[in-house]
Amino acid sequence: MFQFLHAADIHLDSPLRGLEQYEGAPVDEIRTATRRALVNLVDLALQREVDFVVIAGDLYDGDWKDHNTGLFFVSQISRLREAAIPVVMISGNHDAANRMTKALQLPEHVELLPHRKPGTARNKRLRELGVAIHGRSFARSAETENMVRDYPSRIEGMFNIGLLHTSLTGAEGHEPYAPCSIDELRQRQYDYWALGHVHTREIKCEDPPIVFCGNLQGRHIRETGEKGCYLVSVDPRGRVEWEFQPLDVFRWDVCRVDADDAESPEQVLDRFKATLGDLMTMHNGLPLAVRVEVTGRTDAHAQLAADPLNWSNQIRAAAIERSGGQVWIEKVKLRTSAVRDPDREAMADGPLGELLRYMAELRSDDCQLVELAEVFSDLRRKLPDDLLRGEEAFDFNDPECLRQWLGEVQPLVTSRLVKGG
Repeated sequence: MFQFLHAADIHLDSPLRGLEQYEGAPVDEIRTATRRALVNLVDLALQREVDFVVIAGDLYDGDWKDHNTGLFFVSQISRLREAAIPVVMISGNHDAANRMTKALQLPEHVELLPHRKPGTARNKRLRELGVAIHGRSFARSAETENMVRDYPSRIEGMFNIGLLHTSLTGAEGHEPYAPCSIDELRQRQYDYWALGHVHTREIKCEDPPIVFCGNLQGRHIRETGEKGCYLVSVDPRGRVEWEFQPLDVFRWDVCRVDADDAESPEQVLDRFKATLGDLMTMHNGLPLAVRVEVTGRTDAHAQLAADPLNWSNQIRAAAIERSGGQVWIEKVKLRTSAVRDPDREAMADGPLGELLRYMAELRSDDCQLVELAEVFSDLRRKLPDDLLRGEEAFDFNDPECLRQWLGEVQPLVTSRLVKGG
């Protein structure tokens, strides 16, 4: 019997992607998170006395700005040498051979498999265990060929492991690198496939195990939930069991607050506190970065929509109070709707009623929304790039986005007009 750790996508010293711009962001906590997760990986290997460790690509997030990133990895991975735990790894799209201009000599117990063609690990300890680890590193960041077809044939009498950085036949949010099918992996007749590249852990097949372990540490709001590696156990008959081991030190998640039938913003705040408490319990008190999404039909909608900045800050303050500073609110999305439309009922015959009718007409007419997008074209050219890209991008050409913005703006406009007399 033997055990090993399957890790991938460590992205050591991954940049913060602009988090410094958010007031109150725990920048230092997040900046060091990938390093501390790597320390946890090494600690786990030593505590569980595993026989070896495999890393399926993207150990690094790209070329180093200096040698400190590489030196940190060497300092940590060298702790395994004393315990005679070998490490076998491949590079992925982020740390491909043509991206890395700096390099350090790896400790003798660490082997990086070649990038020119697939190879098999040569470590003597692995041969003694009866283990053959096959894999190929990325030569360049955009490896679009099917690399599996050239992988070595299984070695009879050995437990064969395939290391591959791949999107398989495609994965949302990930480039289609080293494409291949599950059937092609099974045709190699390996006993375990240790995959990397996709940051969401998933067992793609159980016989043989074809496994994405996900990344070691979440880095932004699209990488939510617990992150870590798999502890894989193989019995004398070659039967495989795997157990997920969380290793992250800072976690991202979404706090969804149901505001249905809430009578006031204060009730919505109370529901947020309760939901946040459940989320903190679920994550065992780990420091959290949370996006708050408030939805539902509620009488509190008009007040929330009329002063979103105030209520967003009320939520941030409630999070600090509820968590003792252990939770940072990354963003607040107020997506409520009114139970009824009091503005239209009260002002149907006045100037505000005319404005409300016009805005309702805009929202229901795609042709008018397209014309509105043209009006905004000059504004679009003046917006910074970070507001035009990513999941939060301002897409002026999407009628659905314009329709949503008009719905959000309406209570704000009517509230200010009424207060102005």
